Amino acid sequence: MGPLSSHRAPGAWHAAAGLLVEAGVEVVFGLPDDDLGALRALHAAGIRLVVCRDQRNAVFMATGHALRSGSLGVALVGKGPAVTNTVTGLLEAASSGAPVLLLSGGTAAERRGSGAFQELDQQAVVAPLVKSATRVEHPERLAPAVRRAVLVATTGAPGPVYVELPDHLLEVEIPVPPANPPAERPAAVSVADDSAALAVLRAARRPIVLVGGGMRHRNPDGVVERFAERLGAALACTASGRGVVDESSTRFIGLAGLYAPDRAKALWGGTDCLVVLGSRLEETATHGWPDALGTTVPVVQVNVDAGGVATRHTGPVVLGDGADVCAAWLERIADTGPAEWSKRVDEVHHALRADHRRELAELAALPGLHVVEVLAALRDELPADLVLVQENGLQDMWSYSFPRFDCAHGAGSVVPSEQTSLGFGAAAAVGVRAAAGDRPVVAFVGDGAFGLFDADLPTAAALGSGLLYVVLRNGGYGWLHSQLGPQDADVAGTAFVDPDDVTARTATRRGVHQATVTKESLRADVADAWRRCRDGQVVVLDVPARLDDALFAGHEPGGGFPGAPQAG
Repeated sequence: MGPLSSHRAPGAWHAAAGLLVEAGVEVVFGLPDDDLGALRALHAAGIRLVVCRDQRNAVFMATGHALRSGSLGVALVGKGPAVTNTVTGLLEAASSGAPVLLLSGGTAAERRGSGAFQELDQQAVVAPLVKSATRVEHPERLAPAVRRAVLVATTGAPGPVYVELPDHLLEVEIPVPPANPPAERPAAVSVADDSAALAVLRAARRPIVLVGGGMRHRNPDGVVERFAERLGAALACTASGRGVVDESSTRFIGLAGLYAPDRAKALWGGTDCLVVLGSRLEETATHGWPDALGTTVPVVQVNVDAGGVATRHTGPVVLGDGADVCAAWLERIADTGPAEWSKRVDEVHHALRADHRRELAELAALPGLHVVEVLAALRDELPADLVLVQENGLQDMWSYSFPRFDCAHGAGSVVPSEQTSLGFGAAAAVGVRAAAGDRPVVAFVGDGAFGLFDADLPTAAALGSGLLYVVLRNGGYGWLHSQLGPQDADVAGTAFVDPDDVTARTATRRGVHQATVTKESLRADVADAWRRCRDGQVVVLDVPARLDDALFAGHEPGGGFPGAPQAG
């Protein structure tokens, strides 16, 4: 949409709604303040408000929408405790690098410091978690403040921003001057021939390219795959980087760090160069790396933001957009990867897929339903371009394991950040659904996470666009239960799980179809769920899960490891 003409809006929310339209926003998630002025303004502007029951879920939904769409996600709440309820969501958005705008109400200027109802220094509460936090005090500052917030959220390293619209601006005219032209972004970058990074790439004989979440929506033409092919590199990703590259590529060897397949670890141990695109290299991404990686073996880091560079690793740093840098490198390097390394990479990729086929055949012959079989049914019964929205609990961690779930042929993935806020995926799926068009969206979550989201299940149903929840039910917080060991005998009675809640279900709610899955009914249940989702229903498939059916079942209980999920 073109820029707005200069005009005066009848109040802060009408001005804000017009500015959201200017920014291309079509949907907002939240719970408006008591006067409902925001609701009326959004309705008048043609923006849909998805009314949430829980403000934390509203920010999770806005984050999911932003991660799926690559554009601004917007959440709207009242003031005081409504704002403090969003803090966990802002933490997740910040860690995920999601462009999210939180709009809130606020105490009028003339009442600040008087003990007014729900008065709070909201800027101070949210400032540590956002790229910018602004309280608008004067009518003439509203339009510039919102426009700046949108620009800050969506450029550089994306992240959440906050704008507070206090009560004294709700019924005064707000001037809205014409918008500036959109910010321009150079179409290409140049790389000097004597670049330190180029020197490392040209010398590499056993390279790996690692793609992070900062590359979301930055690889539409497959430039990363072409660069890896030219370099002769293996291709891996972090958890948040899933869906950036086509995982059907024989260069792909799975996730890095904590979720790295055992077969791929020999490649990680033998690499002589790691190229990192758009990752902060958090603990889960680097867990289990060989000692030489980042010390004697160079790590070339490409990041749009210097603040995202992990300076603990040795190697050249390139500040720029990963896709643009890869395109520039393609023009400067010849085929350098030896045939022996390429052959090893291809063998690992094919062996991982063969292992998975054997695993499924073995599980089919065993009694009881296994989580890996559920993932296979989703892959086989749903269209190839499904988007899987994940949590990070006990059983749902199977979805992080390639190729038990793989983003091949257009499939997508939305995962929690390193913060792994419990309930994020269950709520974010609503925002993903609103951004995904005709693509199927599946939330793959544990019952602990789903329980925190449950109040907003009617919100998902109200969208009317179909959404599938696969809920792995182990009776509660299975990950915490798995950490109990012999040394915890004195607390063994702590109730992290309730075995009686694995199959017990509540009554079906309006617009929601709920069914419990068995090994025998699995394929038919998933196929039926997809038919219902296409008709606009929300479907909840409950999967009874055994506590020992876990990706890290061999891990010593109670030991912990970097990046372990909080619960699930």
